[in-house]
Amino acid sequence: MRISVDSARVACVPAAILAGWAGVIVPASAETAQMETVVVTATRVATPLTDLLADVSIIDRAQLEQAGMQSLIDVLANLPGVQVTANGSYRSNSGVFLRGATSSQTILLINGVRVGSATSGGYSLENLPLDRIERVEVLRGAAAALYGPDAVGGVIQVFTREPQDGLMRSATVGAGTDGQRKLGASLQGQTGDWGYSLGASHERAKGINVKLPGASGFNPDTDGFEFSSLDASLRYRVNARHAVSAQVLFSDGEYDFDGAPSPNPLSLNAATARAVAHPRLEQQVLKWTADWTADWTSTLTYGRSQDVSVNRYWRIADGAPAGASRFNTTRTQLVWQNDIRWGRDTLSLIAEQREDEVDSTTLYTVSSRTVRGLAASYAMKGQDWDGLATVRHDRNSQFGSFNTWALSAGYKLSPSLRLVGSMGTTFQAPSFNQLYFPGFGNPELTPQKGRAHEVGLRYQQGATRASAVLYRNRVQGFITPSTNVQSNLAVLEGVTLTWDQSWGATALSVSYDHADPRLKPSNDRVVRVARHVLRTQVSHRQGPWQSYAELRLSSDREDTQWPGRVTLPGYGVLNVGATYHIRPNLSLQARLNNLTDKTYSLANGFTTPGRNFFVSLNWND
Repeated sequence: MRISVDSARVACVPAAILAGWAGVIVPASAETAQMETVVVTATRVATPLTDLLADVSIIDRAQLEQAGMQSLIDVLANLPGVQVTANGSYRSNSGVFLRGATSSQTILLINGVRVGSATSGGYSLENLPLDRIERVEVLRGAAAALYGPDAVGGVIQVFTREPQDGLMRSATVGAGTDGQRKLGASLQGQTGDWGYSLGASHERAKGINVKLPGASGFNPDTDGFEFSSLDASLRYRVNARHAVSAQVLFSDGEYDFDGAPSPNPLSLNAATARAVAHPRLEQQVLKWTADWTADWTSTLTYGRSQDVSVNRYWRIADGAPAGASRFNTTRTQLVWQNDIRWGRDTLSLIAEQREDEVDSTTLYTVSSRTVRGLAASYAMKGQDWDGLATVRHDRNSQFGSFNTWALSAGYKLSPSLRLVGSMGTTFQAPSFNQLYFPGFGNPELTPQKGRAHEVGLRYQQGATRASAVLYRNRVQGFITPSTNVQSNLAVLEGVTLTWDQSWGATALSVSYDHADPRLKPSNDRVVRVARHVLRTQVSHRQGPWQSYAELRLSSDREDTQWPGRVTLPGYGVLNVGATYHIRPNLSLQARLNNLTDKTYSLANGFTTPGRNFFVSLNWND
């Protein structure tokens, strides 16, 4: 059966009632095991999960609902190959490390369109409420040949809620410790050739103190947050061969942090200033999908996004305004993709253009950048082997032209065991902050160029799935984000092991990561990356009850502390929860995070939430 890229996003059906938390879908029965999961991000073409060569994790809607009021960054932390950082409270500045690569070396896509900040090079995952997300796909490994510059560690793609057959309505209300409050509602449906989706959510909390006592800039206050979001999707089937769609996403929030303005006309410090961050994300996507023939699909996508980052300051004593700063990026992207099938093979031809414009209170020597790219990939599928070859040419308005490539292959050693491997190159231009930020930037920085290799074994037999992946990524001219120092070389290497098993209504998932990214020639560790992370998740369904537990154990990590480094101790976090289905369309959920009230830090000087409880009532029909 042929599935278009557009329809794949609503065809991503989990293959099990209980999903494996390590990113592999675990069959719950023989019947559900036959239901195939379709993945888009790994090849840019809808591909069955069992046919993938790449290392991919999937977070489906059921897992997102189980997360309660956690953020997307918390959910990603449960995936193999993923490590996260967070500057304190429930919603605050955060980052992701895929296989040791930094946030600026990982691309974030929302509905197929790239979003993020051209100044920092990263993105604000705290802007994305879980209620408005239908599905997340995480591609680990070098992907610059498919997605262009910056995909050094991989790609995270978020799909917001989309039209569904019939009529679906849902609502949720929840409350928890530290003043947590949550409201959400959505409407999805299909009427004739028209499909629609509309949803809104609101979250807030009094929060916690984001910094540890004694840390630089400590203010003994409570740092809260408040976020509101709205998304809408409209799809029209023009005829049997053509469809058009429009999607809109708006997320606006604010959260407190400890800091002082610069410049500082009132001579404030962190203890005498109230500092509030105002992140906002806006995105509009228009898409046209055409099936010119039974074997030729063309998709034209236009996307526009705004990543807004505004900080405002007041004097605590009398509320006098003390200054403001802004770092805003407007990004437009046009992508034309043609997928042509020959039997079981597929040729994809891609042309795209991305323009970034910066609006900031900080004056940058250059405030805009254009990247144009052409790519071709060929996916081959044989009886016992398959492969993917990709070549790409990009032209950066600042750094000129460059080429990237990637080769992947897989071979069935037996009906249940498969050998996979890949190699490829990457390219990443320095961000505007790295080049031009006053007192920090260095206009002499050069692009980072990488060469990546990986090999893996995958096993699947009945309700058992396991995998082992060994990877190595050599990045020439690696730029450390916190210091902006360009090293000769960074070697990002490690191994990821996963095991997923189900016994009827019980599912177990275990993953282990050994990551050892190093800077050369100093051999220093890449900061904020732990060498060892073990994750275990178990869930069980009994009648109207479903219970689960999540355990994450992490070894220590290093972080910067002027003029040197500091070691952040390892930690263990245990989360438990349960869902009770009062009726088929009504459920009560309770979640207890950090059961042992562990105090730990993911970034130097910043704390994380202690033991916290959240309960919600969820309705859908």
